[in-house]
Amino acid sequence: MSSAPAAASPKLRAKGRPADIIFQGISTFAGISILVMLGLVAIFLVVQSIPAFGPDFDVKGTSNFLEYVGPLAFGTVWASFLAMIMAVPVAIGIALFITHFAPRKLASTIGFVIDLLAAVPSVVFGLWGANVLAGFMKPAYAWLSDNLGFIPLFAGTASGTGRTILTASIVLAVMVLPIITALSREVFLQTPRLHEEASLALGATRWEMIKMAVLPFGASGIVSASILGLGRALGETMAIAMVLSPSLVVSFILTSGTNPSTIASNIALSFPEAHGNEVSALIATGLVLFIITILVNGLARWLLGRNPRTGGAK
Repeated sequence: MSSAPAAASPKLRAKGRPADIIFQGISTFAGISILVMLGLVAIFLVVQSIPAFGPDFDVKGTSNFLEYVGPLAFGTVWASFLAMIMAVPVAIGIALFITHFAPRKLASTIGFVIDLLAAVPSVVFGLWGANVLAGFMKPAYAWLSDNLGFIPLFAGTASGTGRTILTASIVLAVMVLPIITALSREVFLQTPRLHEEASLALGATRWEMIKMAVLPFGASGIVSASILGLGRALGETMAIAMVLSPSLVVSFILTSGTNPSTIASNIALSFPEAHGNEVSALIATGLVLFIITILVNGLARWLLGRNPRTGGAK
């Protein structure tokens, strides 16, 4: 005999405690407020930048907004790209040394120095770059221009002051290095110990163990750390403003005295004296920087999603 199906039992729910309800409400409000603030910032930038797209645009000798923002956007991306090329490999190397090679006391000391370096204000890095690093790099720029001038990156006459886009990129690299190193170090420390011991037990060398167990496990963390560092580099203001003079040029030359400026530094240097349409133009360049940052973060998430090792990373 077949019995009638039993009635579905009601879904059991845990009794809500006041503390849980309050905490859930606060967390929900915090999460929604982030989206609201981001939307308000976007609305402000769009509304205030509308006059910059009018036909009577005339800022610093440019006749339209694209002619004005193009060199600044190029300089922002170019300087950040150079900084990341220099910073990411060094940061990963330092993180691996701290977690897998250095003695405990030395690793602790280096970790403390890295964390301390992250707390140094950007204006200090700007002073160091303009007054120390620029003068130190002048002989190197002269040598590169004289001996490797056939390469487009080092063509032309070397800068007499040392304040070039390469100097600014080195400063940016030093600034983002602590962020990438600290986050990569924490990711590498989370590698399952059994995976490392299994690799070594099967005859792998230390480097092979790192290549097969540590780096694949920490790939998503490395990308996330790099994106955070890139965000710092894209939005950096004072360090670039103190090293480079504002100019609207597009140039890949690393040692020349004529260098592209960045959006953030141009806003910082030009906004106090701006008036009329120039204010709208500067706010519109801020909107472009806002869009670049969102695109970079979206690209990083897309790359993580395509990687089978990190596709499930959150």
